[in-house]
Order: sequence, then C-alpha cells, then structure tokens
Amino acid sequence: MKSNDENDNSVVYSTEPEDFYYMDINVPCQAACPALTNIPAYIRALYEKQYGQSYEFNRMANILPGILGRICSRPCENKCRHGESELGQPVNICHIKRAAADLQDKVPLPIAEDLPTFGKKVAIIGSGPAGLAAAHDLATIGAHVTIYEAMDQPGGMLRYGIPEFRLPRQIIKAEIDRILKLGINLKTNIRVGTDVAIEALVDRHDAVLLAAGCYQSNTLHIPGEVLPGVYPGLEFMMDVCKDQPPELGSRVLVIGAGFTAFDCARSALRLGSQDVRICLRRTEEDLVVTKDEIFEAKAEGIRIESLLLSRRVIGQGKVEGMEFVRTHPGELQPDGKRRISAIEGSEFILPADTIIMATGQKPVPFDIAARKDDSGIPTADRKTYQTSMPGLYIAGDYLSGPSTVIEAIAMGRWAAEKIAEDIIGRRFRELAVRMEDTQITDRQRAWDFIPRQEMPTVKPIDTRLTGMDGEVETGYDSRMAEEEAKRCYLCNLHYEIDISRCIYCRYCIDVAPRDCIKLVEKVETNEVGAITNLVETKDWEAVNAVVIDNQRCIRCGECMRVCPVDCISVTRVELVEKMAQSETQNG
Repeated sequence: MKSNDENDNSVVYSTEPEDFYYMDINVPCQAACPALTNIPAYIRALYEKQYGQSYEFNRMANILPGILGRICSRPCENKCRHGESELGQPVNICHIKRAAADLQDKVPLPIAEDLPTFGKKVAIIGSGPAGLAAAHDLATIGAHVTIYEAMDQPGGMLRYGIPEFRLPRQIIKAEIDRILKLGINLKTNIRVGTDVAIEALVDRHDAVLLAAGCYQSNTLHIPGEVLPGVYPGLEFMMDVCKDQPPELGSRVLVIGAGFTAFDCARSALRLGSQDVRICLRRTEEDLVVTKDEIFEAKAEGIRIESLLLSRRVIGQGKVEGMEFVRTHPGELQPDGKRRISAIEGSEFILPADTIIMATGQKPVPFDIAARKDDSGIPTADRKTYQTSMPGLYIAGDYLSGPSTVIEAIAMGRWAAEKIAEDIIGRRFRELAVRMEDTQITDRQRAWDFIPRQEMPTVKPIDTRLTGMDGEVETGYDSRMAEEEAKRCYLCNLHYEIDISRCIYCRYCIDVAPRDCIKLVEKVETNEVGAITNLVETKDWEAVNAVVIDNQRCIRCGECMRVCPVDCISVTRVELVEKMAQSETQNG
C-alpha cells in the first residue's frame, strides 16, 4: 500500500513488502539496529550542525541516545558499507550518536498536560531499558503509566550494572527525567512479589508489563566456588555502583567474556588491584564486546588469557587461586560458535586473591499463576509478549535472557505496541518506507578517504585509575563529529537511471569508482517483487538496461554529474514510524 503525505504530494509512504526488502538490503546499518534507528538521517543532520534534530532522530527510535552513544553494542557498525573489504573501516556510528547528545542545545522537556489520554492504566515492573522504553511509548499515546522499581533509583542495569567511568550518572538521570516528565509515576523501593503481588497489580491495571531484567547470577558448579573471595560478577558490579566495593587484594581473575566481565576487570584496577586478568574459554577473536572496549582494557593493563576452562577454585578458608585446563576449539556449532574441548593433562593454577565470576545472569522466578518454564520463570509469547495470565505481559531480558541495551529497548517498545493494541483496540504506529525526490548529493569523493575519527580518551592512562567516576571517553568535538559524519555513504539515497531517456553512452560507467553501474540483460525478482539479482552481460546485443546497483553504490554522485541527458534521479528512502492508518478490533 502506498499513500501520499497529507501536506506534500512529493512524499510517498509505502508498506509494500518489496520496499521493506529494499531497505533491509540497501540500508544495512538501520536494518541491523534492533530499534531500527534512522542512522543515515541522524548522521546527515549532525553534519549539517542540526545537533538537536540529530538527537531527536535517535530518540524517536532508541529513546536513550546519550546513554546508547556510550554503551551500545553497535550492531550497526558491523554492517556499515564503509567497512567492506575495499572501502576501509566502518563509520563510528555510535560515537556520532553521542556527539549529537553532547552538542545539542538543551530543549524544554515535554509537558504531560499537552499529551492525549485514553484513560487506561498500565503498570510496569522494572525501570531498566525495556521498562523505560515501554513506559515512554505508552505515556506518549495517553496511557496512565506507573513504574514499580525495587531499587532506590531508576535505570536498572544502566545505573547498577555499568560503572560510572563508562556511563556517567548525570547522563542517566537526564535521559530518564525526559521520560518521566511525560507524566509517568515512578515508585521506587517497591519489590514486586514481596511488597506487592503481581496479581494485585493486574487487578488494578488494564495491563501489567514485567520487565524486571536478569538479577540472578549463573554459577559454574565447580569445587570451591563458595569460598570467601569469590564474587558473582553482577553482585560485584552492583556493589561497586552503590559505592560499597569489597576488598579485592592485588591479584584478580575475572571469568567471563562479556561486557560485565570487562567492567569487573576495569573496576578492579580502579579499586587498587595490580594484576587483573580476564580468563576466556575461547579466544579473543570470539569476544562479543566492542574492539574499543578490548583496546581500552589492554591499555589500562588488563591481561586477556585465552583458551582456559575453569576446573576448581583453590584455597583453604579463602581464595588462593584457580585451577584451569587448556582448551582447543573444534567444529562450528549451530549457534556459530566453535565447540570447545578440554585438553586433559594440561591442568595448571593461576594464583589469585579474588575471583569474579562474570558468567551471565538469569531472571528471578515469580510465584504467580501463569505458565512457567522448567526453572519456574513465567513465559510469554515472543510475538505478542502475552503470558497465560490475562493482562500480564513480559519483555526485555526477563523474557529473552541477557541481551544488549538496544535489544531491550526495541523489545520494550514493541511490547508497548501490543499492549496498546490490546487495551484500546487499535495499533498506534506502523513502519513505512518514506520516499521523497531529492537533489544530487554534496558528498565529495575525497570524503571516502577521510580516516576514521577515533574516540578521544583520558591520557595519560594512569590518571584514569585513581577513581571510579572519571569518564574515560571524552567525546567528539564539533570538528571531529563533522569529519566522521562525512564518511557516511548516505545509503538512504537511491540512485536510478530512467531507461526511457538513457542513450547508453557509458559515461556513468566510466566515472564510477567501483562496479556499481552495470550493463544488464535481465533483472531477477523474488516472490514479493523485490529485485534480488542483476544479470550482467558484455554483449551489447543482449543489453536491456544500464542499471545502478545500489548495494554497490557509494553515493558519490559522479554518474549524475557526467550524464549528458540528465536521466539519473535521486530519491531519499527512509524506514520510519508513522501513525497507523488501519484499525483492528480488540479481542
């Protein structure tokens, strides 16, 4: 289905499957973002020094740009076209997001009285990323939202699981305040299941969303794990974030391979430990943390020990070390990871004063009359977020297990969509592909060769380690932000040749910097009509069209500049959210 913008007939919105397919293939950064953030739009706005607009492009999709600009797992950068083998390094998308937040003019917060209302009440259990995202969207469309938080401050793992040198507390407060100003009622120090029953909340509200996160640490089930000096990674980080860290001693081993393990290790250095090591079952190349995180950890003096399997904690009355066995990687498993096998007879001991087990978390069971899994955790449908208890929904890490902040935000937003649809009988938003004719890009070919702008950090290194509150990454200034923004290929620009006007002069092919313009004898499509393949030919007799391959195009505009018959056009195509046009009946 296609429709025109009410105020501009040159703007078209489409919900046709082939247009969504085009976006998935040709704007890979946005497709890779769980929240579907309009990345090319916010990068372009920042380049134009429209910092507030850039921030809002982010906030419309991912709710917490200043936070995510510091701690996002950056799935978009792995798909950035600038990172293709012959093109260099991906754009520092995440750092540009932070720059928009840092450089924006502070704008007035929204006023709750200006928002619509439809008289429905929703309770949200947990004020982490998923709960905050759901609360934001539900409040925006007019629900009366109350958040129940077990801790004394909102934010969940953002506040109590991530150290301040990575995520300053004033950033958390500022972005959560923007959400709460929508008229959301926050009740802290209330532990649902103890202070108030879930069933009671369900009785008093039209819907309840359980977004309580994962706050129970996994164990390795190895001998000696309960010795004094062994700390679960989550509890250790929560103690650090509450300014109640334990005494660690000089030698610390951290078992784990995720962001929590790195946070624990870097925190241990700042607490005075001298020899801190992160111990991995696999290799450094298998780590899912960002390369920046690995680099900074090493720069601070942390050692990464690979191919080790924990066998037992050594000690008499307290930790003295850990016995490991060497491992070797085997065949690939269905999850894409290699099977790890122990090399028997290779046992050895690393001495330690403290061992931190950062081996993941899981949800805490709730004793409620809803369908549960074998661990006693309430379950929900992954598409509707509904449990078997009418009115109760689950989202975020409590549903999926430990995930990233951006994944939790996306899940919270889609859960809010389903809740709204169920309690008011209609959808309030839908995804659409927005298309608008535009002009030739002002992007210069020389911009392809601008080096990646690395994030500035506090130097010298030893000055970082004197406390927990000094942010390591200092952020881009306006010049660096503009330079990095120039590197974006603006993949939301679609270049197309009007075949009826093309004279087959080949000028465009001659100036193309890569094989992005092709002589084509056949265009192949899939079942929804989307182009999946261009069948090229060198035989002029077989040529049916000269076609721009937007998967290869780097939007330099050279083809348009040389075309003698002006047969090449540019359309800005964007995956956006808009008010839903259709209604569905409740039930």
